[in-house]
Amino acid sequence: MTNEQKQVYTLRISQANKTELVVILYEMFLDYAAEAKSNLEAGDRAALKLSLNKARGCVNELMESLHFEYEVAQNLMQLYLYVYRELLKCEMRKDSVHIENALKVMVPLKEAYATISAGDDSAPVMSNAQTVVAGLTYGRNDVNESMADQGASRGFYV
Repeated sequence: MTNEQKQVYTLRISQANKTELVVILYEMFLDYAAEAKSNLEAGDRAALKLSLNKARGCVNELMESLHFEYEVAQNLMQLYLYVYRELLKCEMRKDSVHIENALKVMVPLKEAYATISAGDDSAPVMSNAQTVVAGLTYGRNDVNESMADQGASRGFYV
């Protein structure tokens, strides 16, 4: 994942509510899975291992965020465990079919959570985050981010 992608995710996380955070985790998983697939095709074993570890980290976070008082959590846990095992098999066998199997599970789940997230108008999880405004600068066709409220009561409250 590039530094620009990390910055975009960081900004989105700082302004997201609970369901948006789950969608962001799915998107990060999909990015790491795509990165792993391209690393596998390129034969870069070190980068493959790193991207698969990051993808498994996203799955771990999704598993840890489950609320088991709801019946659907058990089903989601089984799906996440399957995806985790597929990522491990990919690392061991160096076969992209395991990434495809994981994507067959995660893509529909991401779409379902994105639909749920569209209807969720709750407040962001982090409060006291800096406001970021994007706009055109004096340069030709440049978009520049500027922070509002620099230094005024900085720090996140979760």
